[in-house]
Amino acid sequence: MAGTLPLGTRLMTIEIDGDAFTAEISSAKLSAADSDSDFVTFAAAAAGGSKDWTLQFTAGQDLSSESLQMKIISAAGTTVPVVLAPYGGATASPTNPQIEFDAVIAAPDGDFIGGDANASAKSRQTFSASWEIPDGIGPSNFKTSSGS
Repeated sequence: MAGTLPLGTRLMTIEIDGDAFTAEISSAKLSAADSDSDFVTFAAAAAGGSKDWTLQFTAGQDLSSESLQMKIISAAGTTVPVVLAPYGGATASPTNPQIEFDAVIAAPDGDFIGGDANASAKSRQTFSASWEIPDGIGPSNFKTSSGS
């Protein structure tokens, strides 16, 4: 059976540590890569190997006190709850699943404040970040109701 809930490009919302940052983030992705662990169990090897998961995002620079950029500056190294709602909406449902996980706030490598000049009055400086998801992503992270 073909999927019935294709992802669009406009509705995703993201909440970090209880605060909504949808208006600051222009790209958000959950990415998996083969784990670089020195210790792999037989069970993990039989399942194809372990994965390291990250939340990768691009956001507009904003140095106001309540911004995501200032949250990164003030709370780097802190583990926070994240709710990613690919279809938007505040309440999880079978047609509006949400992904809930914990991520470790990390300042980005490279440029974080400032950038290139642009003649457009609407252009914004951005930064990109990648946060570790220590417990990974699995079926239990997908919520289809407020209690599950």
